[in-house]
Amino acid sequence: MIRRLLGGVLLVSLAAGCGIPGSTEVQVEQRGPAAETSWSLGRGSEPPARAASGSDAGEFVENFLAAAAGEPDRAYDRVKQFIAPADRNGLQEKQGSEVALSVVRLTDAPVIEPDIDSMQVTITVQQVGVLRANGTLATPVSTEPTYEFRLVSAGPPGQEDAGYYVADPPNVLLLSDEALDRYYQRETIYFWNSGRTRLVPDQRYLPLAVPAERRVSEVVRWLTAGPSDWLGFAAARLPDRTEMINNATGSDGRWEVNLDMPTADDQRLEQFATQLAWSLAALEGELEIKILNQSRMEIDLARQRLANPVYALGDDPQRFCVYEGAVHPLAFHDGIGGPVPVVEAVNQDALSAGMIRVGDEVLAALVVAGDDGKQRLRVGRGGAPPEAFQVSEAYGAVGRPVWVRSTGDRPHGLVVADRRLHRFDERGVMRPVQLTVAGDVTAVAAALDGHRVALVVGGRLYVAAVTAEGGVPVVGPTRPLVTSLVSPTAVDWLGENRLVVAGSAGRPAIYEISVDGALETALRQDVGTPVTHLASYPANPMSPLVSGAYMYEANGVSYRSNPVERIQREQVQQVTPPPAGARPGNPTAPFFLF
Repeated sequence: MIRRLLGGVLLVSLAAGCGIPGSTEVQVEQRGPAAETSWSLGRGSEPPARAASGSDAGEFVENFLAAAAGEPDRAYDRVKQFIAPADRNGLQEKQGSEVALSVVRLTDAPVIEPDIDSMQVTITVQQVGVLRANGTLATPVSTEPTYEFRLVSAGPPGQEDAGYYVADPPNVLLLSDEALDRYYQRETIYFWNSGRTRLVPDQRYLPLAVPAERRVSEVVRWLTAGPSDWLGFAAARLPDRTEMINNATGSDGRWEVNLDMPTADDQRLEQFATQLAWSLAALEGELEIKILNQSRMEIDLARQRLANPVYALGDDPQRFCVYEGAVHPLAFHDGIGGPVPVVEAVNQDALSAGMIRVGDEVLAALVVAGDDGKQRLRVGRGGAPPEAFQVSEAYGAVGRPVWVRSTGDRPHGLVVADRRLHRFDERGVMRPVQLTVAGDVTAVAAALDGHRVALVVGGRLYVAAVTAEGGVPVVGPTRPLVTSLVSPTAVDWLGENRLVVAGSAGRPAIYEISVDGALETALRQDVGTPVTHLASYPANPMSPLVSGAYMYEANGVSYRSNPVERIQREQVQQVTPPPAGARPGNPTAPFFLF
């Protein structure tokens, strides 16, 4: 992942005797796409020590906000090295699983001002979340918009190169979002849904300082501890009292995991083996599972993943759009659209559409405009193309419909109608969905696994887990995401744990934002006008060659990514050329079928 990084320090009227430059440049760093998860990537990387910054106060502050990064049981020790000895006893230390870091995003450069015998530091932040010892990033607990502390010399008077200590430190362990990105590896682990029919991704953070030989142990501990809080509504835990016995052992293509797992029958072990194989997706070789020191199962990790795909996806995604009231395929230099997935009789009066493949069938939902000025859903299911369609009741405005992939034999979707979230079924019946947060709903997007959604409610971005009760999708408690992008207008899933979001960053922009809101980058910093429609094909382990393509519409004009370019009328397929002299319309509401 790439993201925006705010750097720089504002130094105000510093005395020359402090040995600090009068000003520093504000630097903005843009990082390239993150490498795929690797067993060797960055192992052993730790944040700089206290003295690494020398007499550079700005660098010292940056390093202080990274000091807590790494293995949790050493977080307090690392931070104490930055704090003046007289203030170290003020830290209320926690141990083991209670260690938590307050992740913050600096909204402005730190301000450093000279004082009588020290320098006063003020940082203005967004509270992003709480990084727990189990690698989850929970919703923030602190509400402070600013923190203040002092820098004092670490050496005797006149020794300008001794560096600094922090005096009057914050009463929490702070970690900047930049340090989170730099010193942790983002990992995806998987939990079964409540029906144990589908795996659901869960994002964790593994310190780069953790040696490679302990990585299997960390992943197993995460799995035995259960899913992230917000995901627990839809994800099942391992049997009660399941725990690992000692660390996982092995190397060079063979590993051994020893567990205490009550009710560990063959079916349960097979499911755990698949869960573990996908949670160790970068690892290949043999893995032996023991229960109470007794060997119960041996698997080849790569073969286990191959035999149990985490997603059932068909061919490469195809691109479509709405043109002159009908759905049409799009053709680019890197691929052509397939046949129109709806019959001509119903492919009219369309404003937008959402379609997915389920086996040999296509589920199609079209938003159509009526002669009465109202909008409706036209919904169908069947072989490509489905022929029988049902029509919903009328609404003033209906947003882009999305299908939820995991509701079994009774497929359902979600859609915003008249600023409320609704579910719909294959018969076109729509019902309001209750949310745990109030406000106008303006956008919804469903993840590839079918058990997570992203929402825009009351002008804020949220995620929530989804489960199926009697085949009907039920949305769990919403989790707000704290980002620097405001007033979001559209959202979709760019990857298993990544969102693509349109909103404002001073100007209309499109950002990539992690599922917990911690990491972000500007994909397009100046769209020109607000984005009203956004659709993507999420990167996933079943389609490694397709990495988060997206298309969007702004001011009635559609664009594609990779590269970003306007979608031209000539790229719309299966349309009759306009008469000579006629002005062709614009392709609108682009979407993917997969």
